Amino acid sequence: MGKKVFVVNIARCNGCHNCQIACKDEHCMTSWEGYAAEQPMTGQFWGRIEETVHGSVPKVNLTYEFKLCHHCDECPLEQMAPEAVYRREDGLVIIDPIKAAGKPELANACPYGMVYLNEPLGLAQKCTGCAHLLDDGWTAPRCVDACPTEGVRFGDYEDFAEELEGIEPAVPGGHVYVLNQPKRWVAGEVYDPEEDEVIIGAKITIQGQTDGVILTTESDDFGDFWFKQVEAQNYKIWFEAEGYMSRELSIDATDKDGHIGSVPLYRL
Repeated sequence: MGKKVFVVNIARCNGCHNCQIACKDEHCMTSWEGYAAEQPMTGQFWGRIEETVHGSVPKVNLTYEFKLCHHCDECPLEQMAPEAVYRREDGLVIIDPIKAAGKPELANACPYGMVYLNEPLGLAQKCTGCAHLLDDGWTAPRCVDACPTEGVRFGDYEDFAEELEGIEPAVPGGHVYVLNQPKRWVAGEVYDPEEDEVIIGAKITIQGQTDGVILTTESDDFGDFWFKQVEAQNYKIWFEAEGYMSRELSIDATDKDGHIGSVPLYRL
């Protein structure tokens, strides 16, 4: 049996929350003997979507990331209570719902906040990777099965080895890999101040002041332009449009996304 991993692709997640809902559907009001007691209806999300807002009005975009237990190779829960927390041959870490009862301190042992406390049961709970389904012949947990965009996938590491070459797990020793982590963007809009109209088809070029990378785009029908997934650094920006004087500006996109605002271009 190979080492099982989750592969989360932020670029493919549309925030539908199917994964999160499927997890609740599988575990709420249902106990899986030997694997997990039932998940409370509220207060716990063994798998959850986290939404991140990038930029500020009027240039804003969202990214979504599926978060779940990393099933770490050196799980602190396993180290604290080896009689109650165990690792399967496939790498999934399971909290035994019988042996871990009365050990609420386990819920505070995860440094990534992916273990929850079921107060009425005094039981630490978390994602099991739907081990009960895998042992019943399923090839993937419910969250993966419910994802319509392949925003989260599951399988043996060897199945993803080529795709994950050079990529470290999301946390050291974890079994979750995240692709297309959001970087910075540089954006703005160009307009003609004399006509009080946007300029369509203006050529915009940026150059990174650290890596020297040059990228080019054109303003759209609203005068807007975007450079997405660029490195965090300072940029020089050149604006060119037929019949207008060219212009050069700078933008700092090191600590946050670079929204340069409305840029006027003046007629020749």
